[in-house]
Amino acid sequence: MSFAEKPWRRAVGEGYSVQMITVLVRVNHGPEALAATLSALVPAVAEGLVGDAVILADRQDDMLMKVADAAGATLVVAAPGSWITGAQAARRDWLLCLDDGDIPQEGWIRVLDRFVSLSKPEQGLARMRRRRAGVARALTNLFADVKVRAGDLVHRRVLLNEVRARMPVRLSATIERDPVFD
Repeated sequence: MSFAEKPWRRAVGEGYSVQMITVLVRVNHGPEALAATLSALVPAVAEGLVGDAVILADRQDDMLMKVADAAGATLVVAAPGSWITGAQAARRDWLLCLDDGDIPQEGWIRVLDRFVSLSKPEQGLARMRRRRAGVARALTNLFADVKVRAGDLVHRRVLLNEVRARMPVRLSATIERDPVFD
């Protein structure tokens, strides 16, 4: 199943609009980690939440191009650590930022679907929880900042510096790293 738009629509209630998101995936560990992350997104494509994906690599790579092509994703060359090029290439307003090897955990589709359907662009930033070990990592989660990082759901206007992000909303959805790529 590719990231092309699906012909069906999800049920819409009063005050609840259907919106699809673009997933931005930064490549740091190679095609295997990218494939693991993209395969974890397939249920969200089937549910109609994920409409497309943009793969961010620091250079052209034939193997990454094959993985992106097989998933129906777009591969773009971007500065290391930057999300801006992905935001420019994205087809949707809400963007889920991931690193290759990130695996969203059960329940994430419902949480993100509800957030993008009910939030205004001015909210701009929401953060998925990460299971981390150690005091330093716990403090990173406790003291949130507005710098966009992997695991964030962000409005395109925030990444393009058209709107200043508020403090991130803490989502109940969890994301983990595939231990093979940690």
